[in-house]
Amino acid sequence: MSIQRFETGPRMSQVVVHGNTVYLAGVVANKAAGESVTKQTQDILATIDGHLAKAGTDKSKLLSATIYITDMKTFQEMNAVWDAWVSPGNTPARATVEAKLAAPQYTVEIMVTAAK
Repeated sequence: MSIQRFETGPRMSQVVVHGNTVYLAGVVANKAAGESVTKQTQDILATIDGHLAKAGTDKSKLLSATIYITDMKTFQEMNAVWDAWVSPGNTPARATVEAKLAAPQYTVEIMVTAAK
């Protein structure tokens, strides 16, 4: 079974496709870094849409999602954006974890796995 990689760098690939499964690296808000949780989540989900499209799939085929937020007090704010974005009836298995992220301007990071 072949493996395809997209946006590959020396440390990691942003997207890896193995068979009919698509794995995304953790995505942070590159355009909205330092902005509100709402704006960062919107930016992240738009990036995820683009990555999934490159791999030949979309959010209706999400299998799992892991969401990292720096403050659990922002859980509802992030969820409002997520709930408006996620495909109704096709919600993935999901976990949300409070964690310190790689840089202080990031308050949300999302990693997903999808079927093709």
